[in-house]
Amino acid sequence: MKVERKADHAVSDASCKSATGKTLAEWFKALDKHGGVALGRRTLTHWLMDDEKVEPWWSTTIVCEFEIARGDLARDGKPKGYSICATKSIKASAKDCYAAFTSPKALDAWFGPKHDVDLRDGGHWRNADGNRATIKKVNAGKNIRLIAEDQGLTLPTPVEIKFDGKGDKCTVMASIERLQTRAEADGYRRAWGEALGRLKTHVEGS
Repeated sequence: MKVERKADHAVSDASCKSATGKTLAEWFKALDKHGGVALGRRTLTHWLMDDEKVEPWWSTTIVCEFEIARGDLARDGKPKGYSICATKSIKASAKDCYAAFTSPKALDAWFGPKHDVDLRDGGHWRNADGNRATIKKVNAGKNIRLIAEDQGLTLPTPVEIKFDGKGDKCTVMASIERLQTRAEADGYRRAWGEALGRLKTHVEGS
């Protein structure tokens, strides 16, 4: 899975003002006045979208950049960063969707080339596109938790792949947290969205 680390829009005072009517710095002051980081990401984001009518991409960006500017950290003392999610509904069982992740041959067919994967707790996931991960936990047919360690990532990044199956239909969801820049967030959102599209084609065509 190749990842282009590029934001959908430039993140700057000028671009923010053009899109939202205020610069990032002006929004940061407004967020401080509204209650600041103590209110939490969800509350601040919804305030921007619902009350201030800021579109979702910019609402998320403003709040995440605000947290960074104010030094707001997660409980483990590390930066929270951006979170993204990619989903795809597939006409196949959760078992068949999960099977597409279980071997180098299966992953080579849709995720990327030349895989070396050991899908077990403590195992690894590597390929020729530069994707690198340590497998943390595997629940067959249900979810895979890993830490992405791709070259170019600011920090090792938690990823969870979930398989929500009902009969011959399954929703596959990839959730990624702790992405430290908007470029990383948008790049991995696009890459995983495209990868799950290839997964759907592969599984439904098999």
